[in-house]
Amino acid sequence: MKLAVLFGGASFEHEISIVSAITIKSKLESFNLDFIFCDTDHKFYYIKDTKMKADTFSKKEYKKMPVLLLQEGGFLKQALLKKEVVSATVLNLIHGADGEDGVIASMLDFYKIPFIGPRTPACVFSFNKLYTKYFSQGLGIKSMPFEVLHKTDIRDVSTPLPFIIKPASLGSSIGVSIVKQQEELDYALDVAFEFDSCVIIEPFVKDIKEYNLAGCMIDDKIQYSIIEEPHKNEFLDFDKKYMDFSRSSTVLKAEIDSPLEVKIKDTFAKIYTHMFEGALIRCDFFVMGGEIYLNEINPIPGSMANYLFDDFSMVISGLAHSLPVKKQITCKYEYIHSLSSAKGK
Repeated sequence: MKLAVLFGGASFEHEISIVSAITIKSKLESFNLDFIFCDTDHKFYYIKDTKMKADTFSKKEYKKMPVLLLQEGGFLKQALLKKEVVSATVLNLIHGADGEDGVIASMLDFYKIPFIGPRTPACVFSFNKLYTKYFSQGLGIKSMPFEVLHKTDIRDVSTPLPFIIKPASLGSSIGVSIVKQQEELDYALDVAFEFDSCVIIEPFVKDIKEYNLAGCMIDDKIQYSIIEEPHKNEFLDFDKKYMDFSRSSTVLKAEIDSPLEVKIKDTFAKIYTHMFEGALIRCDFFVMGGEIYLNEINPIPGSMANYLFDDFSMVISGLAHSLPVKKQITCKYEYIHSLSSAKGK
């Protein structure tokens, strides 16, 4: 199967996207893969599979590679004597801004390029943690209590210590801090506000049970991964998550009873259905007192959460053949014709 992996982007998670793409290359060896790199200037480059290694990007060797232009149906690769269209289903593997905020989704939709990834509305409700809270509330799914603080607000936090501070629109635990003492607050906020003008503050519950579940819709049925209980110290910090983005070995299934597994899967289905079709997502849940709490939605999880699936290639192939089809609008100009006829023009 032919697939074009799109990665990079202008975001704080740019390098993580590169790590994910290199990992995916090894996980989809049976696919006919093209690699399209989006640099921080929003130029697209065609990367040969033999050049899919870290040095290509850290040493900026990609700048010597063919530049791609967008056209309806695909990317156009221009050589000296010929033009070639990279026309394949795109796997959106740009983490953070561009990839998860709806920019790439809108662009691919505009150029009628089929793609695996969250559509624009799904990006809106999953990229910003505040909107995810509203989305969760609307579905009747619990999430941790929270308060919002903007960069220009007075730093008056009412959440009891200890609490966790998260930039509202950033993943991979970048800019996240646990505040245990009041004197740590200003520094933690300074760090978070380096990355975002809005932060979410939640109670920090030590030793809370956390479970991750990925899945996607294939032939009108959700294909679930195993449920993982991630190993962590206090929380999954950037270094731990960064390593996770290069994970390729299948992890062990969490030791939970059947009723809890059903609860987690039912909650995932409620989040996914009618919003995330066309995407493979991972949801991170907390469990307290037998109740499920949504922690966050990862609309483009690191390395596509390949390590949670027994047969990742089959899942991606099935998803690529189950993408939603956007209805195309035909304009017949009947209104303009009627106006012209009425005016005799």
